[in-house]
Amino acid sequence: MNMVSLTRNERDNAEGPRAIVDPALLKSAMRTVSGAVSVITAGAGTDRTGATVTSATALSMEPPTMIVNINRSSSTFPVISRYGHFCVNILGHEHQAIANRFAGIGGTKGEARYEGANWLTRLSGAPVLHGALASIDCVVEEIIERHSHGIILGRVVEVTIGDGRSLVYSNGRYGAFTPLNASDFA
Repeated sequence: MNMVSLTRNERDNAEGPRAIVDPALLKSAMRTVSGAVSVITAGAGTDRTGATVTSATALSMEPPTMIVNINRSSSTFPVISRYGHFCVNILGHEHQAIANRFAGIGGTKGEARYEGANWLTRLSGAPVLHGALASIDCVVEEIIERHSHGIILGRVVEVTIGDGRSLVYSNGRYGAFTPLNASDFA
């Protein structure tokens, strides 16, 4: 097990001692968390773009609200801000190529990320992946800008549910979720 000790600043402030942590260390720690892969989509026509994330989650069920965190320097952030909508497209294990395109692997940008898949438009106007495990269409309620990211709260206006196995990402690799059986614990 790798252990890294943290150093403390010499001075305390009103918040108490502040640890100095290398951002790469936090990134490495968070890569150990397995997460469902989603593509966040926004825009219309030639002004469509999106990003691959593992950080989309429900903020509340009453009222139905989603939360996503998008880097403010990404091409996706200003499009979500401008259009006031986004869709969380939860990917199945067969969607790895889509995840890679929206992650920018191979240099794919903007509208080109939508090639090779069937996209629909739902209530908010955001692009929705036909055949996703689930698509959660949202209208932006609030954007909170903190540090490098925007914390985007979206009121859910429509949900589409498909079927299949989730595409999962952990430690730089994709996998497919396979449920355990009770006999696996015996």
